[in-house]
Amino acid sequence: MTAKSNQTARGTRPLSEKHHMQIPWYDVIVSEERQADHATLEERASLVGRVGIMLLACGTGAWRVREAMNTVARALRMSCSADIGLISLSYTCFSNNHAYSEVLSLSQSGVNTDKLDALERFVRNFEKQYTTETVREIHHRLDQIQKMSGNYDPLRAGLAAALACCAFVFLLGGGPVEMVCCFVGAGIGNWLRGIMIRRSWTLLACIGVSVAVACLAYFLVFVDWK
Repeated sequence: MTAKSNQTARGTRPLSEKHHMQIPWYDVIVSEERQADHATLEERASLVGRVGIMLLACGTGAWRVREAMNTVARALRMSCSADIGLISLSYTCFSNNHAYSEVLSLSQSGVNTDKLDALERFVRNFEKQYTTETVREIHHRLDQIQKMSGNYDPLRAGLAAALACCAFVFLLGGGPVEMVCCFVGAGIGNWLRGIMIRRSWTLLACIGVSVAVACLAYFLVFVDWK
């Protein structure tokens, strides 16, 4: 029997087989009936951390991530101290002379304005709408938000980036040659970045490869034009 089969036979949740293992958020739940603002420190802290890492995955800046985590922490009667990076965060929640710390990281991130809007509305309404729900119900709502996909495929996103960058070159005083080169380079680079994000490449790899390909495409079009 495999390790996954053994875990299933014992009635435990199978562990993630991915290199960047999924976080078993539901495993920290102690009570199925206790409302969130009266849950254990670990349960409440897991909600704060999940909101923070989901916002970070949407491409949100550190200030907004920390503000959202603080809002949720206050609603759950805790203090929160967070250190937020580009694709990772570490935080500690304090309540009743106890502390609980976690370190969370992402394999990659990208801008998703629909998901970001849903998360921000979730945070704004958290104290009035969610503190009386159970921890499981709140995680279920976060599951629904996390499954929201982007509106545009890589091809259309690449075309939009190409048009935007071409227009920006025009505003900076560039000529037709520079505009066409930028259109091709930005379009191919952003299209490739979208493909790599869908295949769960790491953030730095996505940026590095897409920028290199965009620069090469610009150079080849420029040389061919001349």
